[in-house]
Amino acid sequence: MENPHVLPATTHSYLARSAESLSEAVGATEATTRYACAHVSALRAAAALLAAKARPVAPTRRKPQKNAWVLLAEVAPELSEWAGFFAAGAGKRAAAEAGSRRAVTDREADDLVRDADRFLAVVEQSLGLAAHAPTLPYLVPPIAAPGTGGTVTALRDRRVG
Repeated sequence: MENPHVLPATTHSYLARSAESLSEAVGATEATTRYACAHVSALRAAAALLAAKARPVAPTRRKPQKNAWVLLAEVAPELSEWAGFFAAGAGKRAAAEAGSRRAVTDREADDLVRDADRFLAVVEQSLGLAAHAPTLPYLVPPIAAPGTGGTVTALRDRRVG
C-alpha cells in the first residue's frame, strides 16, 4: 500500500479525472456514451496507479509499446483480471465512440459503469486512499440465473453500493 501523502500529483489528477468520467457516465442517457465514459474512467484509474507505481526502465533495443492494461497487469499483478476485463472492452468502446448504436446494450453500459466504479475504488484502496467507496446503485435489476428461478448471486453480491 502506498503512502497517499507521497503520491505523485499526476496520480491525484488521474483519479480526479477518472471520477469525472464516471460521473459523466452515470449522467449519460445514451448507452454508447455511458459505456465509453465508464471505460475511460477505468483507463484513467489505471493511469493513476501506473503513475504511482510504474518505474521507468533503462532504454534498450526498441520494444513494442504496451497499452495501459498490459502495463497494469505487469505493475500490479493482483489487478490482472481487471486489466484483462477492461482490455476486452476496448473494441466496444471504440465502436461506441465511433457512433455505432449497436455497439453496446443498455445492460452492458450499466454493468460497465458499476464495474468502473468498483475498479476506481480498488485502485484508490491499493494506493492507500480510502476516499472512494463504490456507491452506485443498481441501474438494472439483477437477472434470474437460467434454470434456477432465482437471482444471480454474483450480480447481487458485486452490486456497487
